[in-house]
Parts: sequence; C-alpha cells; structure tokens
Amino acid sequence: MQNENNQASAPVAPRNMPEPINSPKQPLVTTKRVGLVVVGTLLFALGLFVGQGRISLTGQPQSTTSTVSSKIDYSQLDELYKTLQQNYDGTVSNQKILDGLKHGMAASSGDPYTEFMTAEEAKEFSGSLQGTISGIGAKLELDDDKNVIIAAPLVGSPAEAAGLRAKDIIVTIDGDSAYGLGVSEAVKKIRGEKGTKVKLSIVRNKSEQLEFTITRDTIKIPSVVTKTVGDGKIGYIQVSQFSGDTDELTEKAADSFKSDGITKIILDLRDNPGGEVTTAINLSSLWLDYGDKIVEQRRGKKVIDTRTATSLNTLKGLPTVVLLNAGSASASEITGLALRENGAAIIMGEKSYGKGVVQQLFPFSDGSSLKVTVAKWYSPKGTNVDKKGVTPDVEVKMTEEAYQGGTDPQLDAAVTYLQKQ
Repeated sequence: MQNENNQASAPVAPRNMPEPINSPKQPLVTTKRVGLVVVGTLLFALGLFVGQGRISLTGQPQSTTSTVSSKIDYSQLDELYKTLQQNYDGTVSNQKILDGLKHGMAASSGDPYTEFMTAEEAKEFSGSLQGTISGIGAKLELDDDKNVIIAAPLVGSPAEAAGLRAKDIIVTIDGDSAYGLGVSEAVKKIRGEKGTKVKLSIVRNKSEQLEFTITRDTIKIPSVVTKTVGDGKIGYIQVSQFSGDTDELTEKAADSFKSDGITKIILDLRDNPGGEVTTAINLSSLWLDYGDKIVEQRRGKKVIDTRTATSLNTLKGLPTVVLLNAGSASASEITGLALRENGAAIIMGEKSYGKGVVQQLFPFSDGSSLKVTVAKWYSPKGTNVDKKGVTPDVEVKMTEEAYQGGTDPQLDAAVTYLQKQ
C-alpha cells in the first residue's frame, strides 16, 4: 500500500503471532490504538455489535472519584498543532484535528472498550443496535495485543456465509495492514456500498492464513429466530444480539411456546456479542422468579447497581439448555450465568468470549458520543468473566468437519440432552 509519504509498506503481521504464510517479515507497530464497541464491541457498517451487554443505554451517569487529572497543559497541544500546521506537506482540516484529539483522548485510557465516536460513527452505532447494518455483517473487537479480530459473524450475514469465525484475526483489508487500526478505522475500511467487494486476509488458530473476498450487503435481521426441534416439544430461541426488538420477539415466542405445549427450551446465544443490559435482564426474567438476582455492577469494591428479574417468568420451570461459544459476550454471558446460577438452565457448547465490563453512552450536542467503561459486572454468585469467559457445563466443540458439512453437533447435543429430561 502507499502511505502519506508515498513509500510502499508491506502488510504487518498480528502481534504475538507467527508471521503470515508467505508474508515478508516486518517490525510490528507498537502504537497503542484502541476502539471497541461489547462483548462489544462499534456495531455498524461492518455488523459491529458493540455494545455487548456491554452498553447500558439507560440510566444516569454514575458518580465516582475520577482518576483523570483535572488539569491539562494545553500549551503542549498548541505547540504540536502549530508545528503540524507549519510543516505538514498536505492538508488537514481543523475538524479532523479535533476528531483526532478526541479519539486519542478516549484511547489514552488504555481501555479497549472506551471510545469516542464522531456524529457519523455514533449514528451508525445507534442503527446497529436496532438491527440495521450495512457491510459484511461481522462484529469487530481488539484483542489484548491490539489485533483487529472477528468477535462474531452476524447470523445470516455475508461474513457468516463466507466462513468467517469468532477469534479470526484480520491481517489485511484490501491489501493494507489492519494492525494498529482501532475498530472504527477497520470498520470504515471494510464497509462500503451494497454489491461491492472487500478482500480480507485473516489468521485462524494462530497459524492458518486464509483469504476471503466478501460482497457487501445491506442487512436487516431480526434479533430473534424461533422454531421447534427434536420431537416437536422442544422450543428453540436464537438471539443474535440484544437490541431494540429483542424484548417483544422473545416475549411473543415464550407465549407461543406456552400455548403450543412446548415443555423444553434451547436458548441459542452463540456468536451473540451482546447489546443492551436491560434487554438481557428482560430475557433472563422469562425463566426466573420476580426479584431473583441477575447481575450486579461494581466500581472497584463498591456495588453501584443490582438488577433483578421482572415478573415475566413465562418459561419458568421448563428444562433449558443455553448454547454459548467464543462469539458469545457480555449480555450473552450475563444471561447464561444468571440462568445457570439460579438453577434455571445448564450451559452447553464452548467457552465464551469473556467480557465482564459495562459501557455507558454519553451523547454530545454535535451528535458525537463517548462510550466509556463505567463498571464491571458480576453474576448472581459473584463471578466476573472478564478475559476468562464462561466455561460450559457440557463442552461440545464445533469441528472443522461440522463447519464444512453444515452440521451442528452443539445443537444436536442439546436436543439429545433435553429429550432425556
């Protein structure tokens, strides 16, 4: 690719990874760039589901003693601005400079989930939470080494159809290195008009390099899909994200299952990167008694919020299996643990993503927003899963043969288990 100085540069390998196959060796960029929306990741043009239980869009800002200094020597910024203005061989608008400062200020926290969004980015993020996205339909995150990774391909999306998987590391986008990009920058490079193509080079399982050419599309997918499986007495609820239509769709599904005599439930939260905390509370409440603890938020050792079940316990008492995998994060993990620790379900599948923090969105008058980590969340029994994930009661792996053959051993295992109950 060509940089601003018109010098050719080679793709950069993901940090702490083997060099990509047939890729020239090159020192890794060490600039610490962050951006994520949950587990949750922006969920916009690319299908970013940021948020991931991740985002508490309701409630007031929490009061706290900030560790951020109240005094900044702005003369240093002015000195940098003047030097750039006088010496840069090119044009940079004042708005771009301001946006860069804001992005950098949020990134300076060192928290991959705290992120500034311009008005355009915030608008797309808001749309993504309502289930409307354009792009390839994959949620992006940064891993601990600042590699851009696929957190989860959206169910029914071009990304899923192409074969992208959770934990895939994006090495290049249309031939340009993805290392050092924040999530917002990566999304901008991957998104585009419907019908156009984007080429991604990814590393899977830290060793296998794969190339994908994916046609972009406009995607509007309901967050909930339901059906009956097995002997016809097992209700299947797949929730792809916790968004604006999830409450209504899951409540309708629960009422329909009850009237149809369904006696067992599979709740599929695989590749669900999260979303709105309140939606996770309402979904969990379908299985729980009023007042049962679902999640607790803490800042340091101080409990700042405790969320409990509502009275919508339509599915209470029905044997239930929750399916999780590496793409299940934040709100998905909150729901799975709440049901397991209240004795309402068992968990099958694979270890989940591991996102145990909560973000809050602060909008500004110009349409921009700051998404900032405000607390950590804990399960009813005091478990925080950040960077650890939820270990299933019954581990069932998706093999390469299953992916290639279009079979689903995890769903099959859940059906077999419930038919014996």
